[in-house]
Amino acid sequence: MMENIDHKKGIQMNLLKKGLLRGTIPFILLTLVSLWLTYQGLSVASNHAFFMGLIAFFLGVTSVIYEIQGWRFIKQIFVHYVLMLVTVFPTLLLSGMYPLDSIRDVVNVYFLFNIVGVILFLITHLIFQWRYRAYMKAQKQ
Repeated sequence: MMENIDHKKGIQMNLLKKGLLRGTIPFILLTLVSLWLTYQGLSVASNHAFFMGLIAFFLGVTSVIYEIQGWRFIKQIFVHYVLMLVTVFPTLLLSGMYPLDSIRDVVNVYFLFNIVGVILFLITHLIFQWRYRAYMKAQKQ
């Protein structure tokens, strides 16, 4: 019983480390770009680069959700979407990249957030399906 708990904790820690690594690398790179742009006097571009780094961090950290073995795919999608909704969506609103003069503006950002999310999801899903088929084909040979 304790072995099973220790094994689960080990897997969870491994996923956490993997997610932090996936998120931290682009965050650091984009933060360095942001600092360079600030040094160049391009504060708006610097601000955008920093917020893109923050969004990349959230995407990287949460990407490991799709590696949780015991979860059904639909649960992984739902949890990932909720986490994006509470991290990336507010980041987009705070970034200054979109006008937020009315509720309609916020709704427009929300729709854009969802459209881009669906497009990115479909692209990555198709890529992983293609890679999986290629892997399975190679295993049969």
